[in-house]
Amino acid sequence: MDWKQAWSTTTNTTTAALDSLSPLCAPFAVRWDLEADRRAKLRTPEHLKTLMAAQKEHNAARSTLSTAKSQKTAARAATNNPFAASRRAARVAAKAATAHERDTRGKLKAARVNYPSTLKARAIQAHSLHTVPGAIASALMSTEHLTIWPAATSALLIGANTVGLALGRRTVRVPVDESVSPEERQLMERLDPAYWVEHAPDRGLSGTVTTPPAIEPGGIRCEIRLDGTWTVKTLADKADSIGALLGARTALRMRIASASRKGWAVLTLATRSAAADVSSLWTPDRIPVDPELMSLGVDIETGDEVLIPFAERLLVSGASGTGKSWSTRPLMATAHLRGDMALIDGKGEESIPWDGICRCANESDEIDAVIDDAHAEMVRRKAEMKRRGISVWDGRQLTVFIDEGQVVLAHVMRDKARLQRLVELSSLGRSRGVVLWWATQYPVVDGAAPGLHKMIAPNLLTRFSLRVATTTQSGVALDDCADYAPHKIPQGKEWRGHGYLKGYGPRLIRTWALDDAGVRSLPKSIWAPEKATAGQTTQAPLRLVKNVAASGGSSNRDKVLVAVTVGARTAKEVADATGLNKGTVSREIKALVASGDLVRSADGRILPGQQAA
Repeated sequence: MDWKQAWSTTTNTTTAALDSLSPLCAPFAVRWDLEADRRAKLRTPEHLKTLMAAQKEHNAARSTLSTAKSQKTAARAATNNPFAASRRAARVAAKAATAHERDTRGKLKAARVNYPSTLKARAIQAHSLHTVPGAIASALMSTEHLTIWPAATSALLIGANTVGLALGRRTVRVPVDESVSPEERQLMERLDPAYWVEHAPDRGLSGTVTTPPAIEPGGIRCEIRLDGTWTVKTLADKADSIGALLGARTALRMRIASASRKGWAVLTLATRSAAADVSSLWTPDRIPVDPELMSLGVDIETGDEVLIPFAERLLVSGASGTGKSWSTRPLMATAHLRGDMALIDGKGEESIPWDGICRCANESDEIDAVIDDAHAEMVRRKAEMKRRGISVWDGRQLTVFIDEGQVVLAHVMRDKARLQRLVELSSLGRSRGVVLWWATQYPVVDGAAPGLHKMIAPNLLTRFSLRVATTTQSGVALDDCADYAPHKIPQGKEWRGHGYLKGYGPRLIRTWALDDAGVRSLPKSIWAPEKATAGQTTQAPLRLVKNVAASGGSSNRDKVLVAVTVGARTAKEVADATGLNKGTVSREIKALVASGDLVRSADGRILPGQQAA
């Protein structure tokens, strides 16, 4: 057996255990030392002089009171007349002596507060209250066998006090890698439990205790214990105070999140990026083997590759200059290589390198044609799926990518029938292998120029957001994960292509990038709608306009049913989607509710019934 190795292992294990226990005892030691220091500062010669004078005066008052009580007793014994002069005089003297004694006792108490005993003396007195009775109880309770638990309990209390002070005052060993920068070294030293507990009260952070920090690929990571009424949210609200305590630079990204156990938080300081040594250039080799997934980028905290669903509707948000267009190119290239892709480019610049590679639409007539063709393909696939008896399309995926959404939406809003087809692409297309991806600089659904339609937004379940302008845009961009705060992503060239993925967690992802040359190197594949074969019937696309002839087009009732199925929930929304007047809409809704195709919820909303669902 290698005794030297065993001793080294034991020493390291013991040291590590003590390092983990020290932060737990640090608050106790700090409170002890603060109280001991307070008492020491009060024990001045002036306060001692005041205390001695108060004691002397109090002793004299007690002596006077004792004499007055004796005289009162003697006067009462001398005469039975309570109104006798001697008894009245004795009572007055006793009353005056009692008041004087009470007054001197108060002064003595105040003097003792101003000149307190040392904390060590107080601790000895407190422990004596249970040590002596505990030892006596052990002796009295012992008969044939020695009963030691009273004395043992007393000794355990003394030992716990001593060990707690020793551990709390112990300097925790913080291993610092030699490769850390001066900034990281300073931050780790200030995250040291001893430094934190001593200085945290000055920043309003009393009741929080750190654990020894560690360097990870994404920067510094440290857990914080939350005592008292502290929660992760209240700690996150104190981010500025934490930054001031650490002396961190303003631009340093700081993240406070919940730990794996209740009552603890995790503090992450992004002093480095785990993606720094990973090339951001996308190549076809990055396409996952799993056909259901595609690669979005790299988690800059962990260095892990981030994958998202391929056959899912997608929303990509990002203000101008955040790298939105070239961040989406790898996703478009994946869709192009795995299936068919149609690019609707509202601005016109992004489609330039894609021209001749895939089907592109820039002008109004081209945009209309792509929407109509994609909708017709969706209808054709529905008929083919019914003929083949399948519920999910098993052929090539057609991806319709829209960039910039605000421009395209402003165009189709003038044509309600075409807008309805676009809505149906977002709501009905996925199971038929027609998937809509939407990119916009303005992720808002209200106002004069929204970047996303309110009936399309709920269908885009996968959401990725680069930096956006406002909290309102963050709410639309990431939905219920708006607390990731994409509007707070730092500005600057180095942060282009960095964003948050809904549901992944508030960890920044650096996306892959594909330049113009990489796009032009892709194989050419121009999608065109497939013609219906023998035995198939292609249903004409639904045109929701007024006064449709009975011989050509859907009935008003069918239009209302389709509008509710794809997301309309009020009569006004149905009227806007179908172009029908309000009276017709109300009549058809009433009939559909009576037939069970639609139902009304308790709050008055219109929902698809069992048959419609």
